[in-house]
Amino acid sequence: MLPLEKIKVLDLTQVMAGPFCCQLLADMGADVTKVEPPGTGDQARRSMGFTMKGEDTAAFLAVNRNKKSVTLNLKDGEAREIFYRLVREADVLVENFRPGVTRKLGIDYETLKEINPRLIYASISGFGQTGPYAARAGYDLIAQGMSGVMSVTGEPGRPPVKCGVPIGDLSAGLFCAFGVLTAYIARQSTGRGQYIDTSLFEGALALSIWETAELWATGRIPQPFGSAHRLTAPYQALRTRDGYINVGANNQRLWKRLCAAIGREELIEDERFATNERRMANREELARELESTLRERTTGEWMEVLLEAGFPAGPIYNYGQVFEDEHTLAREMMVEMEHPVEGTVRGLGIPVKLSETPGAVRRAAPLLGEHTRETLRRLGYSEEKIAELEEREAI
Repeated sequence: MLPLEKIKVLDLTQVMAGPFCCQLLADMGADVTKVEPPGTGDQARRSMGFTMKGEDTAAFLAVNRNKKSVTLNLKDGEAREIFYRLVREADVLVENFRPGVTRKLGIDYETLKEINPRLIYASISGFGQTGPYAARAGYDLIAQGMSGVMSVTGEPGRPPVKCGVPIGDLSAGLFCAFGVLTAYIARQSTGRGQYIDTSLFEGALALSIWETAELWATGRIPQPFGSAHRLTAPYQALRTRDGYINVGANNQRLWKRLCAAIGREELIEDERFATNERRMANREELARELESTLRERTTGEWMEVLLEAGFPAGPIYNYGQVFEDEHTLAREMMVEMEHPVEGTVRGLGIPVKLSETPGAVRRAAPLLGEHTRETLRRLGYSEEKIAELEEREAI
């Protein structure tokens, strides 16, 4: 049995944060129905990057597996009644319209909780449903900038750099899934659903654990350090003969072990690097000293030396190398799915392994409206009525 297979979810989201949230639930067994506008669907289907054989983009395929797709024009009164019927049997609804849009469509929480008081209704937006910025458009880049994330990303003295992965989008999706499951557990006791409000801005800011700790403890504004850690050194990427290697000397014992492993024991007694505080103060000199030795061998050669010495280190892979690595494959972090248009497609595996009720990748992302007819038949609509609704583009 999949852990969430009794939960019915309506996914009214598009692009990244919301679809990612609902895919996390679907991977654990939730019955997720993606409700999309007829004709266009989720804008990520056609406008977000690369396509392969069909019209749907790789980005859409990446965050919509394990879902069904039903098309409904929510501006059409009859289609909205169909939606209300789906709401009556749903446990969860996730939406990421701009604040105020759901009320205009008649699908806001206040309306839907009258139809289904047990409904857990989650909203993801750029800045949340309240506050002076609530009405602003939500983009990952903007959230990264306004949450402080970009201010500590990149190299000192260089222009702002965003995090390489869309951390605002993905963290909002993660926190929303967390909120949904928390509300579901609460409903077991209360019998009532509730409203969940989270945002890209808050998702990115909530991950700023070290940076806010430094700000509030010292009064200093955190600065970017490139790959380096803000509390210990050397804990960073260093150049080798053919690339870079990450080293994790985050205490005195490991610092000594690193020096011994690379044949630079004299650095242990060097006054510039004698303590963590001194190494932090002389970080650039420290990197130059270590790199002068590390450049003598390749990353692979140094990995053998350092692992043999029991020192934590790792190569810096590009994504092609990640999926050639035996550990990635052993942990099943690349999976294959069969898609009716694309054929065999690959996706990321499930990162949380449950011993008794593991998740599963059951099917690839759906085609637009792939399950509309099936769903309407289940709700009791005749073939004639379905054809009529299709004719006037209500579905």
